[in-house]
Amino acid sequence: MTEEKADEKGGVRQVAGVLLAAGGGRRLGGRPKALLPHRGRPLVEHAVGALRAAGCAPVHVVLGAAADAVRESADLAGCVVVDNPDWREGMGGSLRAGLDSLAGSGASAALVLLVDQPGIGAAAVARVAGRGGSRESLVAAAYDGERGHPVLFGSAHWAGIAALAHGDQGARAYLRAHADRLELVECADVAEPYDIDTEEDLGHLE
Repeated sequence: MTEEKADEKGGVRQVAGVLLAAGGGRRLGGRPKALLPHRGRPLVEHAVGALRAAGCAPVHVVLGAAADAVRESADLAGCVVVDNPDWREGMGGSLRAGLDSLAGSGASAALVLLVDQPGIGAAAVARVAGRGGSRESLVAAAYDGERGHPVLFGSAHWAGIAALAHGDQGARAYLRAHADRLELVECADVAEPYDIDTEEDLGHLE
């Protein structure tokens, strides 16, 4: 299991999952992305399943748009549900809320996954999680050499990420500033990093 791995000093590394699922689907006519149907269930359930299957624990789910409807419609049992009242601000606010919610959890690293990328499943999540789990870890999936999701942040980076996470930028500015420390893990053979952003993208859902 990826959430408990001995480090070089004999300690235990715990990789928590953080799912960003607060988006309101502005370009989808205001349809919250977490509730989009995929294989008979809300999209948020598939993403939670990928994190769990890869061994991430605990799993924190950041909700925003239609949060009450997501709670009612999706099975999030066992997850820590985090409300982001500032979800309209963009991904940055959700990332800050997710990382803040891990305080006191015992996690040494957080693996961040986006709800609107159903082509990224447990195989890619496990591959990234398996390459880091220490407080200093900084790891991201790559697709044909281009950085993508999921991304793993050791807890030593959380404060710095939160300070720079604003608007729709998420951790982009922090990762650029620490590019020399970022490990890329190629995942194009096990995942497809498309986003569900527009009506045309809905064709990826089943």
